[in-house]
Amino acid sequence: MAAAAVVEPATFLTERRPGLVSHAVQDAWAQSPIEKRLQILREAEGTLASAQSLLVDALPTTLARTRADSYASELLPLLAACRFLVRSGRAVLKPRRLGSKGLPFWLGGIDTVVHRVPFGTVLVIGPANYPLFLPGVQTLQALAAGNAVIWKPGIGGRAVAQVFATALVRAGLPEGLLRVTDESTEAVSAAVEAGVDKIVFTGSGAAGRAVLQLAAERAIPVVAELSGCDAVFVLPSAEMRLVLDALCFGMRLNGSATCMAPRRLLLVGEGHAPFLQSLRERFAAMDGVKLPPRTKQQVRALFADAETNGATIDGDADAETMKPVLVLNGNPEMKIAQADVFAPVLTVLQVAKVDEAIAADQLCPFGLTAAVFGEVQEARALGTRLKVGTVLINDLIVPTADPRMSFGGRRGSGFGATRGAEGLLEMTAAKSVVVRRSRSKRQYEPTGKKQEALFAGVTQMSYGATMRQRMAGLRSMLAAAKRIQQDEAAREKR
Repeated sequence: MAAAAVVEPATFLTERRPGLVSHAVQDAWAQSPIEKRLQILREAEGTLASAQSLLVDALPTTLARTRADSYASELLPLLAACRFLVRSGRAVLKPRRLGSKGLPFWLGGIDTVVHRVPFGTVLVIGPANYPLFLPGVQTLQALAAGNAVIWKPGIGGRAVAQVFATALVRAGLPEGLLRVTDESTEAVSAAVEAGVDKIVFTGSGAAGRAVLQLAAERAIPVVAELSGCDAVFVLPSAEMRLVLDALCFGMRLNGSATCMAPRRLLLVGEGHAPFLQSLRERFAAMDGVKLPPRTKQQVRALFADAETNGATIDGDADAETMKPVLVLNGNPEMKIAQADVFAPVLTVLQVAKVDEAIAADQLCPFGLTAAVFGEVQEARALGTRLKVGTVLINDLIVPTADPRMSFGGRRGSGFGATRGAEGLLEMTAAKSVVVRRSRSKRQYEPTGKKQEALFAGVTQMSYGATMRQRMAGLRSMLAAAKRIQQDEAAREKR
C-alpha cells in the first residue's frame, strides 16, 4: 500500500506514517478558543492572497481554462469562503442553550446546552476539476471547527494543495494539523486505515460509491458531493439571448468539466427552431476542448446509444478537440440524458408543458443543480418542484460561489452540505450537555400501578386532542398524585 504522507515542501509534513495527523495537536486545537482558530484563518486569508500567483501556477496545466478563469473560479471563491468563516464562524458554532420554553413540564429542573464539537480528523478527498476551491473550502471549514485534516488531492492537485498548506502554516496553523497525501487511490485507504473520523468526498458517482463502501465498513460518516447531469429549463417567458449566453458559458467554463455544467436542455412549449439554430451557430464558433481518452470513449458510446434511439448528433465527437455538441431529438430515457459526463455535450428535450418537463427530469438519477429561465415568479414555482440541491433562476453556475450558501446534491448527486453555515456544521457533531438543577430524586423511584395512572393522566392532559380530554387528563393526574402522596404519608407514619 502506498504511503500517503508527502515529504515536500514544508516541515509540517515531516511525519512519515501514512495519513496520520497528530492527535495531541488536534486535541489542543479543538480546545483552543474559536477566536484563536479564526484569527489564524484571518491571517491565512492574507497569506493565501499573497501566494496568489503561486497557487494559480500550481494548478494543473491540463485544465481547459485561462489564468483569469482560475482566479475567478478557484482563488476568489476560496478567499471569499475564508472571510465568511472569519466573520460568521463563531456565531454558527456557538453553544445553544435550549432554555425552558418547550421543555415538557414533567422534565422540569434540567438545563440543556447543545455544543458543536469537532469530529477529530477529517479526510478531504478533492476532485481533479477544481483542485483548489472545493477541497480548500472544505479544509478551512474543518479547521475552523477544530478538526485536523488529511487532504487527498485529485489527479494533478497535489502541487496546489502543498502551496495552500504551506500558506496556512505561515499564517500560524500548528504543525501536524494538516497533511497532504499523494494523489493515488491507495492514499484514501491508507488514511482510512490510519484512522479518520469523517470523510468529505467530491467526485464522480462511481468513485463516491466506492468511498461510501469503504467508510461503511468502519461506520465513518461521509459528506458526498457527487456529479450531476444538470438540467436547464427554458420557459416560454425566458429571454432567449440570456439563455444562449448562459449555455455557451456552461460549455466553455473549465472545458465543461464542471459538475454543474448543463447536460440537458428542456425546452417548454413550441417554436424553438430559431433558438436551436442560433445555439448551433454559437456552439460551432466556440473553441474545442481535448478530452481525456476515457471521457472520449464514454462520449462515443453515449452518442451511439442516442443515435440508435432516434437522436441526431450535431457535432463531431471524433475531432481532436471537440466543440460543444448538441444531441437533438433527445428523450429523457436515453443514456446520455442520465449520465455524468465531463464533456461539452447537451441533450435537447422538447416538451409541451411544465409538468412534462418535471416528469422528464425525474427520469434522470442525478439531482445536483438545475437552472430555470423565465419570468421570475413562474420560474420559482417550477424550481420548488425540482428534487435538486440548488435551483438557479435566470443564471447558471456563477451564483453558487456565494460563500454564505450551502451546496449539496440530491438523489445520485450525493448528500450532506459543503460551504456556508450548513457546510461548517457538517464538520461538527452535536453534543448535548444536560444539567439537573433540582435536587429531586423522584425520577429514580420504582413505578407501579399508581404511577401508571399518574403517567396516563399526564399523557392525556398534555397531548389530548380536545380541551375536554385535556381537562379530564388533568383531573386524573391530580387524583393519582394525591393517592401517591397519601400512601407516602402513611408509610412515613409507620
